[in-house]
Amino acid sequence: MRSLGDSKTPTYFLIMAAGINVVLDIVFIIVLGMSVNGPALATVISQFIAGISCVIYMKKRFPILKLAKGDIKLGKHHSQVLISMGIPFGLQYSVTAIGSVILQTAVNGLGTVAVASMTAGAKVSMFVVCPFDALGGTMATYAGQNVGAKNIPRVKKGTWTAQLLGTIYAVIILIILFFTGKYMLRMFTSTEVVINQAMMFLLANAATYTLLAAVNIFRFSIQGMGFSTFAIYSGVMEMIARILVAFTFVPMIGYAGAIWASPVAWLFAVIFLIPGFYYCCNKLEKKFCAENCHQL
Repeated sequence: MRSLGDSKTPTYFLIMAAGINVVLDIVFIIVLGMSVNGPALATVISQFIAGISCVIYMKKRFPILKLAKGDIKLGKHHSQVLISMGIPFGLQYSVTAIGSVILQTAVNGLGTVAVASMTAGAKVSMFVVCPFDALGGTMATYAGQNVGAKNIPRVKKGTWTAQLLGTIYAVIILIILFFTGKYMLRMFTSTEVVINQAMMFLLANAATYTLLAAVNIFRFSIQGMGFSTFAIYSGVMEMIARILVAFTFVPMIGYAGAIWASPVAWLFAVIFLIPGFYYCCNKLEKKFCAENCHQL
């Protein structure tokens, strides 16, 4: 639906799913006394209801998405395109996860306080970085649509506009975390030493959220332009950075080194992604120019 220009309705369905999930959590855990199976079942049910609702809405709202008998067949060409885009992107996350696991192993050696501090800081960070994920997803659609229209200059302009928005948000959230970060962390822990160390983690990350914005925006733009294998390359750069931190910074300066793992990983990825983005743009411009010349 978002690719068709309707970005509000998916948000409504997401809110509906979250509301159903919360209600079912209360019913399954408090009323029915279920254990960990309760929240798991609540999530599956809420997502299933939201998914079915989306399908019903799309069939009524967008005639172009109504399925015919011929659409149900598995198309070889479309399958190849989807696999060629999906597998590299999935592997990118796998490669990044390897670096995170290696880093976590190094942090575990620093003791329970360090582990608890990074865990608490990561929980708050996961919440405040959601807009960067949204910007990335938006740019994948935006870049794909404009490549389809053969308007590469608009891809470049839109990507840097998104980066400006990401930078503005990064500055705002840094200020918010500086003044309210400790209060957010108290939702997860009451131990002062953990809160203080978690704040170090939060502020180190927040100070470089501009890099995270760039990682998401340029990576997803490249993905939307059809160069999905670049996702693996950027993931490899992040993995190398996290492994570098795990084997050098953490043994040398301990927790202070661990909190800079993500910023260093984002920097490595950006160093690769921005030149890669312009390489992809130039390659598409040459392709479109050749097609136009051939038509003439």
